[in-house]
Amino acid sequence: LAARGFPGWETSFWIMAAMVGARSAAMSFNRLVDREDDRLNPRTRNRALPQGMLSTRFVALFILASSLLFLASAWMLNGLAFQLSPLALAIILAYSYTKRFTAFSHPILGLALAIAPVGGWIAVRGEMDLAPFYVAAAVLFWVGGFDIIYACQDCEFDRKVGRFSLPSKWGIKTALRLSALCHVMMMACLMASFFYFQLSLFSWVGLALVAVGLIYEHSLVNPDDLSRLNAAFFTLNGIISLVLFTFVSLDLWLFAA
Repeated sequence: LAARGFPGWETSFWIMAAMVGARSAAMSFNRLVDREDDRLNPRTRNRALPQGMLSTRFVALFILASSLLFLASAWMLNGLAFQLSPLALAIILAYSYTKRFTAFSHPILGLALAIAPVGGWIAVRGEMDLAPFYVAAAVLFWVGGFDIIYACQDCEFDRKVGRFSLPSKWGIKTALRLSALCHVMMMACLMASFFYFQLSLFSWVGLALVAVGLIYEHSLVNPDDLSRLNAAFFTLNGIISLVLFTFVSLDLWLFAA
């Protein structure tokens, strides 16, 4: 959207490198911070750190290397991207501590991922603008919504060890309703962004498919049956992201002036 088409191989390469570095650092840091909780939780006790398959020193070095990859990639993109990269890194790492003091960790995770479209815009244009914040808001509500669903499976464990989440605070039924509300807001933000960028009917078809995917996602989980939660959380959200990216990209390629 920032380039109104393909932004070029070099820019795309460094954006992808920055994404790999940031995501790897954030995911690894989360595993490191939560290693004791993961050891106690039956769902996560077979992860690499609780099992001793990886040392904390190795993971810490991997986080450092991933963070340096992110910072170096931002530096290769442009000055503003590099100047803002430490703030972005601080936000995505700080998320890992939020379950220790607030039940609203889900929108904070959404904020961490909402940095990405703004970062992508800055990477391409080298300047800040209002435009990517429509997409960023959609990402915030999208991620917050599906993270609430994911947290439902740890509701009892979180209550037992004193961790905070919306399911553990208000119950799974209320949490799932809040998740659905988040995804309604996500769709509203995407619609606003489509109007703002003046996308064609082709993109709107993709958005309609996203809406169908979200409705199906919420049909898979209910307070009495979380057995299909992984399909709702992992599979469907992966499909949704690829569908939206594909339709908008083809729209810009086929119909852009």
